[in-house]
Amino acid sequence: MDLNTVTDVRDARLHEPWRPGDAWLGGGTYLFSEPQPHLRRLIDLSRMGWEPLTRHPDGSLEIAATCTVARLSRHGRTPDAPAAPLFEQCCRAFLASFKIWNMATVGGNLCNGLPAGPLISLTAALDGVCLLRAQDGSSRRVKVVDFITGAGRKDLAEGELLRSVTLPARALGCRTAFRQASLYGLGRSGALVIGTLDPVDGSMAVTISAATVRPFRFWFPLPPTREALRAAIAGTVRDDDWFDDIHGLPEWRRHMGFRLAEEVRRELTRTVEEDAR
Repeated sequence: MDLNTVTDVRDARLHEPWRPGDAWLGGGTYLFSEPQPHLRRLIDLSRMGWEPLTRHPDGSLEIAATCTVARLSRHGRTPDAPAAPLFEQCCRAFLASFKIWNMATVGGNLCNGLPAGPLISLTAALDGVCLLRAQDGSSRRVKVVDFITGAGRKDLAEGELLRSVTLPARALGCRTAFRQASLYGLGRSGALVIGTLDPVDGSMAVTISAATVRPFRFWFPLPPTREALRAAIAGTVRDDDWFDDIHGLPEWRRHMGFRLAEEVRRELTRTVEEDAR
């Protein structure tokens, strides 16, 4: 897409004052996919030199906003943590060509805030925390589940930059279960549910996304019963929280949300029972 309203592309390293009509440019796979008549200038992040993936001494993993899907996928193929397979599973949920994989960024996927964004699903399920930087240089941290506030909406002020997302070591050490549903064999996710089981204290978390306008993460100190999980979802996700578009009606998404949540609960509960034998 030729963005004919954009008159300039600036290097983000220059730290120039933010102006109305500015936008951060990461991979550009969304920006250049459709008209952006409100934009006048793009601030290019590609030369910032941020390390795509950084493992910290405490075991946490910091993912730079400019890390590409392809780079994240390669990391997921190295079994350095029990949750590593989840990286590849979520990257595959993109159903995008290798061209998109090599350009699309983690930051772009989160900042678009689309319900079907699989990296939103990944980072929300692994208790990710966003590092946000304001134009005055100050920073703040917000959990991914709170950063995404609705379909296409996020907790991001004018000119604020998503610098990275950090996944805690505890979450990376969890066992995981992944379920995804679409109306079509190669279609956008209509429901994506991820379960995590902490081997340290036996706690379980179930995260519902794609089916809902924003991710919902349910944490239990011990694996819940079917009834307890269903009650937690029903008591938190309101009727208007189930997403509605051409990729699935709210009623179908709600049904699949409950069904897939129960599937991941059973899968993870089974692993607990097998370990106890």
